[in-house]
Amino acid sequence: MSAKSPLRAAMRVVACALALGLAAERPAGAEEASPGSPSDDDLRIYAVHVNRTPPQSWPGYGMYLGNGLVITAYHVPGRFAETRPRVVIGGLNRPTSLVKEGSFDGVDLTLLSVDASTLPVRMRMRRLPLCDKGPFPGEGVVVVTPESSVRSRVLPPSAIPRELQDRFDTLIGDVATTGNSGSGVLDARKSCLLGVISRKITVGGVAGRPGAPVRAKDIAKYFVPLKDIRSFIPAGVVF
Repeated sequence: MSAKSPLRAAMRVVACALALGLAAERPAGAEEASPGSPSDDDLRIYAVHVNRTPPQSWPGYGMYLGNGLVITAYHVPGRFAETRPRVVIGGLNRPTSLVKEGSFDGVDLTLLSVDASTLPVRMRMRRLPLCDKGPFPGEGVVVVTPESSVRSRVLPPSAIPRELQDRFDTLIGDVATTGNSGSGVLDARKSCLLGVISRKITVGGVAGRPGAPVRAKDIAKYFVPLKDIRSFIPAGVVF
């Protein structure tokens, strides 16, 4: 296809913090929780708001791991020294300390800490474990924010353009309804953390006639996977 053709498709990878999508509806065909397991909404207790100073115009999210530790996408707080992020956890707006900072083009993660002794007892006792195994295509997951818990499924890398597959190989669908950057992707059966939402994958549509604008379409969300989270958390950090 000619590079000058008006039908040429365009691709974009967009930080999810810049797009909203908080509707809490459950996609058709999503699996139900197993008997005795926590409900999806119970998992929202681990989801927190991460706000820059002064607060950004879009909602930033993170996940409370336990022992005062919060993990989020790096680009949600940005550079810690410049944004001095705070976390809204257990109804309290708490200052944070930096444990480890990644980068948007590298590992899109930041690990923050709050003084656990200042949290409500119900939060001090909470622990969100990392899953034992990484995600697989077709696996049912729950994406949680403080406002919503939404079912989705892991997509195969083939769901996005080939040139993006090596870098963005852990994906979910349901782009419009699931939480954005920093949201937790949890195993729907075991209530453990599989990943952290990082960005959405957008492709250009086909113009209807020469000169017509190309309409973008969101096709997936990429999440930082379990293996990267395990490697990112410093040795000796306990939660």
